[in-house]
Amino acid sequence: MKKTLIILAHPDFENSRLNKVLIDNIKNDKNITINDIYSKYSSFKDINVKEEQKLLLEHDRIIFQFPFYWFSSPGLLKDWQDKVLEYGFAYGSEGGKLLTKEFKIVTTMGSPEFAYQSGSYMQVSMNELLKPFETMAKFTRMTYTMPFYVYKALKITDKELEKKANEYKNLLQNDDWNLSLSKYLNS
Repeated sequence: MKKTLIILAHPDFENSRLNKVLIDNIKNDKNITINDIYSKYSSFKDINVKEEQKLLLEHDRIIFQFPFYWFSSPGLLKDWQDKVLEYGFAYGSEGGKLLTKEFKIVTTMGSPEFAYQSGSYMQVSMNELLKPFETMAKFTRMTYTMPFYVYKALKITDKELEKKANEYKNLLQNDDWNLSLSKYLNS
């Protein structure tokens, strides 16, 4: 199994239901490192850039896991990106240190899946809303992989949530995150 770093960005993890179940189901896996940035840092100024970059380099896969707040991530994750993914490390002539890494978004949201489509009340898809993360991954030369979603936070049943937690665990244990069409055409 590939070494996976989860950058957990939840401002109130102790009171979380969905993210807590997802993390509890995988936290004892020896190939997974959970980096809870809200428990480590109280502000932008506190972020230890060198420590965070070292963690990135030690892992094959990088996951940003967060609750979807106001059509984006919680603020500290953006601060983390601004500081850690700096010129000379993540991009630029001396950058490219993340070239061999796979990247994935894991996010939870309150609305049901059908809400995030053209013609529905959000009027936009999750792929469109996550485009800045996809662009960041491509700009830093990581391989952007299909996101993992848990919808309807307020109404999901315990059974449905357990099923999603098991899907997440299986996904992390799978060495092949490639879902491109060419993979299926060439097999």
